[in-house]
Amino acid sequence: MEYETQEVDGTAAVIVPRGRLTMASAPELKALVERAVGSGRTLVVVDLGETAFMDSSGLGALVGGLRSARTAGGDLRIARPTEQVSTVLELTTMDRVLRPFDSVEEALDA
Repeated sequence: MEYETQEVDGTAAVIVPRGRLTMASAPELKALVERAVGSGRTLVVVDLGETAFMDSSGLGALVGGLRSARTAGGDLRIARPTEQVSTVLELTTMDRVLRPFDSVEEALDA
């Protein structure tokens, strides 16, 4: 699993996980979100367009990141979920909490 992090306007960060978001890689995603929030990036967008697979650990990392961002007065949003990721979100009804956006730009502007 690879991660790319981009800073946007000093108040937002975009994190792009590439590969499989599983028990092995989820802690790194949670740490990246916490690091972004800790450095003042209160809006974090996780671009899931290159995430081939996500299990419950990956979902847990997103929920943990959401909690961290909201505790800091911000938000975590997801963008471009793949079909498999969308299925996991729908089956767990987490798509109500982590509402997916069609693009990173939409997530940043919402």
